Amino acid sequence: MATEVEFSFAALNKSARRHIRVFQIHQFLDRFAMGLTVAVVALALSDRGMDLFQISLLFGVYSLTTMAMELPFGGVADSIGRKPVFLAAVVASLVSLALFLSTSDFHVLALSFAFIGFGRALRSGTLDAWFVEIFKTTAPNVDIQPALAKAQWANAVGLASGAILGGLLPDLLGDVAKSLGFSIYDVSYVASFGVMLGVFVFTMLAIVETPRPMNLTALRHGFANVPTVIRDASLLAVRHPALSILLAALAFFLMATNPVEVIWPTHAKPMLDEDYANTVIGVVTATYFFSIAFGAFLSPHINRLFKRRHAMTLAAAFACLAGAQIALALQGNIIGFVAVFVLYSVILGISETPASSILHRCVEDRQRSTMLSLRSLIQQLGGALGLILTGTVAEIYSTPTAWIVGAVFLVIAVMLILVLVRRLAVDAE
Repeated sequence: MATEVEFSFAALNKSARRHIRVFQIHQFLDRFAMGLTVAVVALALSDRGMDLFQISLLFGVYSLTTMAMELPFGGVADSIGRKPVFLAAVVASLVSLALFLSTSDFHVLALSFAFIGFGRALRSGTLDAWFVEIFKTTAPNVDIQPALAKAQWANAVGLASGAILGGLLPDLLGDVAKSLGFSIYDVSYVASFGVMLGVFVFTMLAIVETPRPMNLTALRHGFANVPTVIRDASLLAVRHPALSILLAALAFFLMATNPVEVIWPTHAKPMLDEDYANTVIGVVTATYFFSIAFGAFLSPHINRLFKRRHAMTLAAAFACLAGAQIALALQGNIIGFVAVFVLYSVILGISETPASSILHRCVEDRQRSTMLSLRSLIQQLGGALGLILTGTVAEIYSTPTAWIVGAVFLVIAVMLILVLVRRLAVDAE
């Protein structure tokens, strides 16, 4: 494996710098569109007459659709191209938003959430793979982790900015929406639809990919190759010790952290005055995304402390997360909870790109999208198992107890990553 040159944005050639900026803008716009609905989705569903059980079922439809389609469409992206598959993902998102705005019927809303999952599956491993491949071409042997961190920073800032505006729009324009016969929360969905159209246009104009055959024969061939691509990627993960260890560690990581990310509002809300609880939850949600963005910004600097050994950075991040998760569970007032939650979110941001950097160094371009989809699938499975376990423990005991139990999975992840450190050292010899 060739020795990587330390990343310096100023030292990159013009093509590499432009490539990073284009991808940052793209990631910001795409996540901004999604963030517009993040803060209000539960409120919008409740306003449409859905109870908590129905809301849970709708999110279940989303998860099941995503997991069912994750790997096949990663394989299609590897076969027919990343850009057309991403554009199809944007179309799926637009259909989902249109369906949501058109109805209060549970079954149509379920179809809307299925399209959200479909779009998520189409997005997974598409332009991320495109970004890595072009960067490696324009900046050969340059450490990609800081470039990935820049993209993740734009991603998180887009989500945070969208969440803030999505929470404000119903208050600012809700009366206008009601006078037209719509829900006050529909304004956020209309705004998301408009921005998503902008994402489609920006992708068409700014994302440049060498065209691959797009006739019906090529498309059928792409789908026909999916089982082979999936088999090869799975065998690669099994046969490549570093990949196997990394994917197992990421599954345990999501088992621990996903339940915190999903259920923290229900734990924090009783700490707040009922008059302003929802407003504070919305602000903390945006702070969560901004903190992840700040963590992504810090990640390359933290990585340098570990001499750009990504696995060591990841092990340290997971160990800190375990401590922060226990500390979060022990907080009894909102000020302490928010302070620890911000720290927890920053560490989450730090941990993302070292894992991605290790994965990208272990796979070839022809399998990159599929491997990213495999990673996403394994993480979702880990997150789902974590939610089931945490929900059971929380029901019997309490949410803090469940989070402390979840921290054990982070300890397991740390041990796996320390094994990975040794494995990568052997591979480098």
